[in-house]
Amino acid sequence: MQSRCQSHSPTFFSSFLEFKVLHSIVLIFLTILFVLQVPGAQDLVDFSPVYRCLHIYSVLGARETFENYYRKQRRKQARLVLQPPSNMHETLDGYRKYFNQIVGFFVVEDHILHTTQGLVNRAYIDELWEMALSKTIAALRTHSSYCSDPNLVLDLKNLIVLFADTLQVYGFPVNQLFDMLLEIRDQYSETLLKKWAGIFRNILDSDNYSPIPVTSEEMYKKVVGQFPFQDTELEKQPFPKKFPFSEFVPKVYNQIKEFIYACLKFSEDLHLSSTEVDDMIRKSTNLLLTRTLSNSLQNVIKRKNIGLTELVQIIINTTHLEKSCKYLEEFITNITNVLPETVHTTKLYGTTTFKDARHAAEEEIYTNLNQKIDQFLQLADYDWMTGDLGNKASDYLVDLIAFLRSTFAVFTHLPGKVAQTACMSACKHLATSLMQLLLEAEVRQLTLGALQQFNLDVRECEQFARSGPVPGFQEDTLQLAFIDLRQVSLCVFVFSTSVRRKC
Repeated sequence: MQSRCQSHSPTFFSSFLEFKVLHSIVLIFLTILFVLQVPGAQDLVDFSPVYRCLHIYSVLGARETFENYYRKQRRKQARLVLQPPSNMHETLDGYRKYFNQIVGFFVVEDHILHTTQGLVNRAYIDELWEMALSKTIAALRTHSSYCSDPNLVLDLKNLIVLFADTLQVYGFPVNQLFDMLLEIRDQYSETLLKKWAGIFRNILDSDNYSPIPVTSEEMYKKVVGQFPFQDTELEKQPFPKKFPFSEFVPKVYNQIKEFIYACLKFSEDLHLSSTEVDDMIRKSTNLLLTRTLSNSLQNVIKRKNIGLTELVQIIINTTHLEKSCKYLEEFITNITNVLPETVHTTKLYGTTTFKDARHAAEEEIYTNLNQKIDQFLQLADYDWMTGDLGNKASDYLVDLIAFLRSTFAVFTHLPGKVAQTACMSACKHLATSLMQLLLEAEVRQLTLGALQQFNLDVRECEQFARSGPVPGFQEDTLQLAFIDLRQVSLCVFVFSTSVRRKC
């Protein structure tokens, strides 16, 4: 009996175990699906070869040899299992296979722990799990960073939650996995911001920057169903009628809500409190407003070919979007059930975003108006030595005044201060530019005919100012923009007349 036992040396059993038991059984189990979705390990794998080998080694008095060999081989296999494929980040299936291997490995070890006496122990499994946890987290950090698709990141998050919950059932600590999910949450937020940057860009690029026309009650209700807007005066008007804002207002508003929904999806099953979810959504939404949407609006405002009509509409649109921020606050509150007045609740910064965009558009209007005025002034062709006495304003100035009248007529829906500032700025710029024409170094002599023509042009400007192109100015306030020009032109006229008399 002894000789028969000795013939079965550890070398013989090692080769047998390596090929027949450890390799075959473990590789079968490496393809197991998540255990929560399938029967127990004992129902899938026949562990009897392991039990028989353990029994034989125990009879031979070499149990410790088998235990050491088994653990050594399993550590090697664990390292192989924990090595992710290089293209794992490309598809969800790559992550799924990786997780399945890890779950399968530790379910086998857990089963061995509970069905054998000493082949593996808790310290050995804890050591393996600690190694596995660090390598898994490192692999996920690396591969998830390559992902630019928010849908894939969200699916990965759900897979990690299932992976963590499965292993937690078997007693493995998984807090670090949930901590890592908070890191992936930040990445998810970044991918969402990039996606919504494209969405906002498409909305702003395709907008016609004209008030939305509606011809029926059904169309009217559709718009107010998409965007919170109330105007009793507009409601009383007969059809057809127009909303003050363009299409991009309800579209942008609804996309902000869609972004909030997308943020909410990631918080599901993360065992977070309502306050934590609320804070996460508000912080992400603030990034959307202050960075993504703000940049999109600024890019439109700074376009070289942007017109005054578009800039005026942007000011009107951002005014209405600013007013809608309180409804976005309510929308988040209804989702999270965390009241805005709760301590430490993050406030939305949407009003700041829309105010900044509006101020940028206002500045662009002032600049754009001045550039248009300069273009008209380039057509000015004063003959300072003419002997003809004109009786009407210069053609270029008549055209310029007509342009200003039509432009300020578009400012009807602008806030009064903006329209007044734009009008005053334009008049001052016109007055300054005309004075520069009169006082430029090349003008060394002036005839009475030239002075009379210039005076007619100044009078045309003053008449424009008196006509009140923009409501809200106090009497003669706008005319003050041309007072210096009038005084200088009079001085030049008087000086020129006195010189001619002396001559």
